[in-house]
Amino acid sequence: MSGGIDSSVAAMLLHHQGYEVIGVTMKTWDYAQSGGGKKTTGCCSLDDINDARAMAVELGFPHYILDIRSEFGEAIIENFVEEYLAGRTPNPCVLCNTHIKWDALVKRAEQLDCEFIATGHYARVRKEGQRYVVSAGLDVQKDQSYVLWGLSQSALAKTLFPIGGFKKTEIRELASKAGFERLSKKAESYEICFIPDNDYRGFLQRKKPEETNRMQNGQFVDKSGKILGTHSGYPFFTVGQRKGLGIALGEPAFVTGIRPETNEVVLGSREDLLQQTMFVRNLNLLKYEQIQEGQQAVVKIRYKDRGTLATLYPGPELLEVVFEHPVEAIAPGQSAVMYEGEDVIGGGFIARNPNQTAV
Repeated sequence: MSGGIDSSVAAMLLHHQGYEVIGVTMKTWDYAQSGGGKKTTGCCSLDDINDARAMAVELGFPHYILDIRSEFGEAIIENFVEEYLAGRTPNPCVLCNTHIKWDALVKRAEQLDCEFIATGHYARVRKEGQRYVVSAGLDVQKDQSYVLWGLSQSALAKTLFPIGGFKKTEIRELASKAGFERLSKKAESYEICFIPDNDYRGFLQRKKPEETNRMQNGQFVDKSGKILGTHSGYPFFTVGQRKGLGIALGEPAFVTGIRPETNEVVLGSREDLLQQTMFVRNLNLLKYEQIQEGQQAVVKIRYKDRGTLATLYPGPELLEVVFEHPVEAIAPGQSAVMYEGEDVIGGGFIARNPNQTAV
């Protein structure tokens, strides 16, 4: 229970359905640790912890706070920083769901003798044959199946998604009708929980001042290697970026590649962002035990991506994805998630193209 409306209504629904519910709020991060000026927000704020507890007290079930700041720092914060230093664009929410929230919650549930864990994600899960399959939530605009591709079969076997079959408007209405009026009007947070001011560049500078200072005065280059100007350091850029480049070329310029080994940021046109082939690492499969050569799927390369039809070619280490038509701004480090209809086949992290020198 993060203290937000979705997990709170999920707990309320289970309580009304007759489940014996235990609320758990995870304390993941103190923003003050990063040197930022804003108070903790989202799942880490005292207000949200109090909101979660108030819901539990009102409905008459126990509530616990699980302090996982140490694990969160090691698994999520360090990875976030290292990915940017490697010239990639990290996906902290995927790692957090996979390695922190589910692992920590399952362990806590076992200690408390619980049969299932439940979250407020807009997604659905079912058993099909011997496999547990995640599928998209009913509310297309709120669907969160994209960030759940890393979950294990053992974790999914114990998972419930109580609000996956609802739309967000219905969830707000349920909260209001139950007397939780303030909760029904609570604003949503879209920031990374440990960077509530959305300034990841400042966060990196505070976490790794020596490294980021050394990266100043890097070079912008075009695809032929021609020097176009200087930049403040390659970790402060991501593939597809147009705004905030700090350089004027007389025409729109986009980041088309990042070369950490030379501190170069490659700039080009929108057309230069188009690629038809992509490689995926750390593959985790949900619907099938393995991917067949030439299997087709709709592949999403970012959370709000509508997806593009592609053909899949599994390899010993990397999955090759060949899109039906070129797609824009494939960013290494982001998640590539494969769908069959509403079902998640599996996913992985977008890898550096082994046939190219730029990340």
